[in-house]
Amino acid sequence: MTTTIGAPSDTFDLIRRHLSPRLALTGSFAGRGATEVSGDGCRVTLSDGRTALDFGSYAVTLLGHRHPDVLAAVREQLGTMPTSTRSLANPTAARAAAQLAEYFQQALPKVYFGLNGADAVEVAVKLARLATGRGRVVAVEGGFHGKSLGALALTHSPLYRRGLVGTAVDVVHVSPDDPGAVLREVRGGEVAAVVFEPVQGENGAAVLSVEVLRQWCADAARYGTFTIADEIQCGLRRCGERSVALAAGLPVDAVLVGKPLGGGVVPLSALVCSEELYAPLSADPFLHSATFGGHPLSCAALPAALTAIEGAAEHGGRLAAALDGALAELAGRHGELIAGIRGRGLLRGIDFTSSAVAGSVVIELAGAGLLVSPCLGRPGTVRLLPPLVSTESDIAEAADILDTAISVAARSGASSDRP
Repeated sequence: MTTTIGAPSDTFDLIRRHLSPRLALTGSFAGRGATEVSGDGCRVTLSDGRTALDFGSYAVTLLGHRHPDVLAAVREQLGTMPTSTRSLANPTAARAAAQLAEYFQQALPKVYFGLNGADAVEVAVKLARLATGRGRVVAVEGGFHGKSLGALALTHSPLYRRGLVGTAVDVVHVSPDDPGAVLREVRGGEVAAVVFEPVQGENGAAVLSVEVLRQWCADAARYGTFTIADEIQCGLRRCGERSVALAAGLPVDAVLVGKPLGGGVVPLSALVCSEELYAPLSADPFLHSATFGGHPLSCAALPAALTAIEGAAEHGGRLAAALDGALAELAGRHGELIAGIRGRGLLRGIDFTSSAVAGSVVIELAGAGLLVSPCLGRPGTVRLLPPLVSTESDIAEAADILDTAISVAARSGASSDRP
C-alpha cells in the first residue's frame, strides 16, 4: 500500500494518526501550517514558498543542508556498495576510521562507529565498565547524553526519565563547579568512568570550567578511572576547535562525536578513544556491534564532511565574532527580558527571564523565518546553532528577526518572572 502525501494538511494528519498528535501540533505551530520541503545551505524552504534561516536542527547541519561535496561522496558510494555484508572487510569504514583518528592527530587511535550520539555514549560506558571491572559512572549536573536507557541514566534532567523506574547504569551526578567532586567519588575504587560535556548544549550552552575539568581528569587517572568527553554537540569546530577537550590539553581517554559527522546528510557518530579503553573490543570485536554500525553510506560522508569543516574553520571564527557582537547588542536592547548570553563559538544560548518569554520568542521566530533549538531541560533558554556555511549577513538577518521577536514578546506581556 502506498500513501500519497499532497497538501500540508495530509502530512499533519498522518503525523497525528501514526506518530503523535502533539508532534503534529508543534510542527503546525512552528511552520504556521506549512511543512519543510527542501533545504539548501543554511536555508529551508517551506510548502507555502517561504524560506527560513536554519540556526537550529539540534546541531546536525553544521555544514548546512545538502553540502555538495558530502552529497557527491554519498552518491558515489550509493552507486557501488551502499550497505555492508558484515562478514567481509569494508574499506569505506576502515578509511573513515583512519581519517577520524588522524583528525585528532592520533591522540586517540581507536574508533567505533554508531548512528547517533546515544550509540557512542552506550559503547563508551560499556567499554569503561568492562575494562575496569567497575560498575559506577560519574556524570555532571545539567548534562545530556541521550535517551536510550544507558545514556539516559547519565542525562541529568529528571524530565527525560518521567514514568521510568530505575535505569541501567549506577550513576552519580556532580556539580560542575566542584573541583573536588570527582576525587570524592573515585577514591573508593568503584567508578569506571567520568563523563562530561565541555559545553552542555541542552543545558543552554553552559561552558564548563577547564580548570575544574583538568582537576577531574587528574583525579580520575590517579584512581584508574577513564574520562570521556561527550562532544557530540560541541565538537567538530562547532565551538571553534576540532575537540574542545583535546584543545584545552585535557588528558581524556575518549572523545565522542556525532551530529555533523555525517555532513548533515547521513546519520553517523563515533567513539574515538585510547587503546586501554578500547581493549575489550580489541579482544572481542563482537562484544558490542550494531547492524548499521560503520554503514558504508555514512562512512563515505565522513572524509568529505571533515574536509569541508576544516575548510570553513577560519570563516567559522569570523562568524562566531559576528554572533558575539550581535547577541551583545540584543542583550543591551532587551535587558528586561534577556537574563544572559552563554556558550562558545557557534553554540550559543540566550537566557530569558522566564520559560514563558522563551516560548513566546520561539513561536514568533519560526513564523518570522528563523529556526532555533529550544532547550527542553532548560526551557528559559533558546539555542542558536548557525552553520559554518552561513554568512555574516545571515547572522545580521537572524539578529534582526530575534530583535523583532523579543519586542513582540515584550509587547504581548509574556511573564518575565524567573521560573
